[in-house]
Amino acid sequence: MNAVELERIRQDFPLLANKTYLNSCSYGVLSLAVERAFHEYLQSRHTGGSNWEHWVAKREELRALIARLLQCAAVDVSISTSLSESVNALASSLFPEGRRDTIVVTDFDFPTTSQIWLAQQRRGLKVVRVAADVAGTELPFENFEALIDERTLLVSVPLVCYRNGVRTNVQSVIRLAHERGAKVLVDGYQAIGSMPVNVDAMDADFVAGGCLKYLLGTAGLAFMYVRNSEECAPVPIASGWFAQQNIHAMDVYRNDPARDARRFESGTPNISAVYACMAGIEYLMGVGLDAVHQQVQHLTALVADGAIQRGWKLVTPPEADRHGALMALASTDAPQLVKRLAEENIVVSERDNNLRVSPHFYNNDEDIRALFRGLEKHRGLLVKADKIVQEN
Repeated sequence: MNAVELERIRQDFPLLANKTYLNSCSYGVLSLAVERAFHEYLQSRHTGGSNWEHWVAKREELRALIARLLQCAAVDVSISTSLSESVNALASSLFPEGRRDTIVVTDFDFPTTSQIWLAQQRRGLKVVRVAADVAGTELPFENFEALIDERTLLVSVPLVCYRNGVRTNVQSVIRLAHERGAKVLVDGYQAIGSMPVNVDAMDADFVAGGCLKYLLGTAGLAFMYVRNSEECAPVPIASGWFAQQNIHAMDVYRNDPARDARRFESGTPNISAVYACMAGIEYLMGVGLDAVHQQVQHLTALVADGAIQRGWKLVTPPEADRHGALMALASTDAPQLVKRLAEENIVVSERDNNLRVSPHFYNNDEDIRALFRGLEKHRGLLVKADKIVQEN
């Protein structure tokens, strides 16, 4: 992405004129396009009041757009208000099947997925957890091999860990699980929008994500891909009128789940988010996922190199194929460091007492230089790499 093109893009994100914003894994920056989409929704309320026929059609346009993003069929996409809603619907469709009564989760899960699967223990399912390595920067494949067996019903694994940016080799996990008769859910929330993702090629049974981070949308809208949903999707207990085959039937005497991925939906959708998230995804796809990924890799490499050159402990593996769109630096007091940087208009976050830096394609090299100028002022709050070596 050349400097002229990037500068033009940055004009579409007004916040960037005032902040060094490196926190897209928490919330993507609001674009003018998304702001206009919110106004379009509000205008539809002023002019039509209740226009459900149009709003339902708009939602189907969004479904088709998400399918293009994920490179799959639209019938295999369900839309929800959060990833939690999607995974809860999925969980409600799973029951112990003979000896298959176990869910495999990981140390790198986002709280939502772990908490939902742990809650299923009340329904007779068991939960086992794949441990990270001693350094906390990898989920060793042999740990999956040790836990995925003839009792495994489903494996739930993140594509990218929200705490440290570590990218999981999901292809190997999916192959192993399928060889042993288990299904796989991939949590792609921390990755989709920062890199091209082909869910059909990935071959996972379910892939969940949301729109408020790298997809430039807003809170209140998420999605889940269901492989071959018209042929083999399980039927959830969780339901609602938008999960019905005919959402206009208004039939209080029977439950008639949709024949495809829509059966994982529930009640009245967040229509304002539909408008906003369509605009965000359209903008992103206009830039191109390959160009987005290239810029993200460039920026994360700058963060990694800058930390290593200064002798600071980089928690995230620096190799491009081992991490997603965020980098973590070890800190002696990460909350304080985040606060100090915020006072200088540098927006980052912290997880596990590490500084989490999550750039997106709209960030430039100067943003990274500004970050390191701020970090230099507060270097006492960063851990030296050699200190970790001595302690271990």
